[in-house]
Amino acid sequence: MRKLTDAEQEKIKVLTKNQVSLTLIEPTETGLKKSIMDATGSVRSYLKSENIHDYELQNQGTESKRMIPAVIHKGFKIIKSKASLYRPSTKKGDPRIWFYGLTKVADPNDIIAITYYNDSFQVFNLTKLDVKELINSSILNPFQELINAISTTENEVAFELLAMLRKIANAGPIPSMVDADTSVGRTLETALGIDINSSKQPDYKGIELKSFRNSRTNRKNLFAQVPDWKLSKFKSSAEILDNFGYEREEDFKLYCTVSAITRNSQGLNLRIDTDIKQLIENSDNPEVGDFVVWTLDKLHNRLKSKHKETFWVEAESTRLNDREHFQYKLVEHTKKPITSQFDLLIEQGIITLDHLIKRNSKGKVVEKGPLFKIKPKGIELLFPPSESYNLMA
Repeated sequence: MRKLTDAEQEKIKVLTKNQVSLTLIEPTETGLKKSIMDATGSVRSYLKSENIHDYELQNQGTESKRMIPAVIHKGFKIIKSKASLYRPSTKKGDPRIWFYGLTKVADPNDIIAITYYNDSFQVFNLTKLDVKELINSSILNPFQELINAISTTENEVAFELLAMLRKIANAGPIPSMVDADTSVGRTLETALGIDINSSKQPDYKGIELKSFRNSRTNRKNLFAQVPDWKLSKFKSSAEILDNFGYEREEDFKLYCTVSAITRNSQGLNLRIDTDIKQLIENSDNPEVGDFVVWTLDKLHNRLKSKHKETFWVEAESTRLNDREHFQYKLVEHTKKPITSQFDLLIEQGIITLDHLIKRNSKGKVVEKGPLFKIKPKGIELLFPPSESYNLMA
C-alpha cells in the first residue's frame, strides 16, 4: 500500500476517536478494470480478528466463494452492494475480495476503508470522502448515522481511576521516587497504591498507565516483546549484540531504533511479510540477511492484552530543593487498539522498534527490550477513542 497522505491520516484519527475499527485497501487500475482485488495481509487479519471471515479455512474455487452484504457510502447517498470473498482455483489460490459497484466511487490508488457493522461491510473512499464534514453535518446522512451507531460510551473503571488521578493532581507536585527516566511512571503508580513489578498485565483493573514528561515529544512505549527464537536465524539477544553491537564506555551495547522506512546506521530495518504473517528484522550484511522474526499474531495479542484500555498521563517536571517533582496534569484515554492498523503503522514508520542490549564488564548480557514504540501522532491512528481530560479542572 502507498504511503497515506496527511489528509488521509487525519480522517483515520477522526474515525478512531469514534471507535471505528477498520482496514484499508488500495485498488489498482488493473484491479478496477477486472473487478478484483488482492485481500492483503492487513485485510485478512482484520477479517479474522473481527470473526468475519478466515481465508485459511476457505477452499479454492467458485463453489466455495462467500457473499456478504455490503454498503458503499457516498456521503449523503449509499449503494447497496455485496462483497465477494474467494480463493481462485489457479495456483495457490491467493485470497481475493471485491465489492460490487466499487468502480462508481473509486479511482486507481485511492485508499478504500472497510469496516463491518450490522452484519454488512461498510465501505467508503477514504481519499475522497469528507469524513469530518459528514460526521459533524447538521443534515442527517447515512455515513453520520453509521459512525454514531458504532460509537460507544463510558467505562465505570475509567472514571474511577480518573477521579483518583484528579485527587493526586490537586494535591500539588509529588517528589520523584527515584532519579531516573522511569521515575515519572513509578511515582504515579506508587501514589495510586499500585505495586511496581514487571508484569505484562495492565496496571489498574484492566487499564494500562503510561506516564511521560510534557517536555518530551518523543515516541511512547507500547510494549516489549522478544522475537520468536524458534523461528529466527539468531537464537538470543547476545547473538544480535555480537553481530551489531559497539563499545561505549565500559559496556558493549546495541542501543538503536529500527524502522521499516529506512535502514539505521547498523544497517538494520524491518519489513512485514503478509503471506507468512511475520515481522522480520533484516541486516544489509548479505551474510546475515533476515535474522529475527516476530509472528504478527503474537504482536497483535500483546497489543490487545497490554492496551485494551490505556491512560496516557502527562506530567510537568520541576526541580524543588534539588529533587525532581511531578505535577500530573492531563490524561489521554484510549481503548481497543485496532490491531489491523498496527501492521500499517509499522510499514509507515510510525511504529518502530528499539534494541536495548548491553554486555557489562562482568560479561552479563542484559536486554530491556525489544521495545515497540509509537510516534505521538500515531496514537490516534491506533487507538479508539481518544478522549482528553484535564486533571486540574
